[in-house]
Amino acid sequence: MKVKEIIVVEGKDDTQKIKQAVVADTIETNGSAIGEDVLERIRHAYEKRGVIIFTDPDYPGKRIRHIVSEHVPGCKHAFLPKHTAIAKHDKGVGVEHASAEHIREALSAVYEVTEEEENLLEKADLLPYGLIGGAGASARREKLGERLHIGHTNAKQLVRRLNMFRITEEEVEQVMREIIQEEKDEQ
Repeated sequence: MKVKEIIVVEGKDDTQKIKQAVVADTIETNGSAIGEDVLERIRHAYEKRGVIIFTDPDYPGKRIRHIVSEHVPGCKHAFLPKHTAIAKHDKGVGVEHASAEHIREALSAVYEVTEEEENLLEKADLLPYGLIGGAGASARREKLGERLHIGHTNAKQLVRRLNMFRITEEEVEQVMREIIQEEKDEQ
């Protein structure tokens, strides 16, 4: 698999792991204290080839994603489910711990943020699926985020992220039907 866009990652280990999975170029932020020189390289990459932000599924990764998105609007996003990025022998979590298969899967399900103001979904649309409040809501959000390739969110972020990636109520409904059926089958 060859990736046209330049992938923004956190560090060297992420770059090495990505290059084992796909043919791609990367820009490393070297942590969340992203310098103006790195942001300028990302802007240049965006103008020339496009950019995919692919950071770790943890707080620092979310912070880096936010900083880059804020300074270089229009970047695409790839998300890795947290359970696919956990180190086997320590408590670390990150792209460098994911399998080549999981990395290819995340990079094949890239989302592009749009500037449109229209919101497709509201909080009330998600209540019937048990995604906000109540027992099991966090687990359901995690499953939904994994299947839609948008990452795990808290209740407040979920509506925003679904709208940001232009995911329709029908798409949410279809995935939630599958999740609810699986939960029933497990009982």
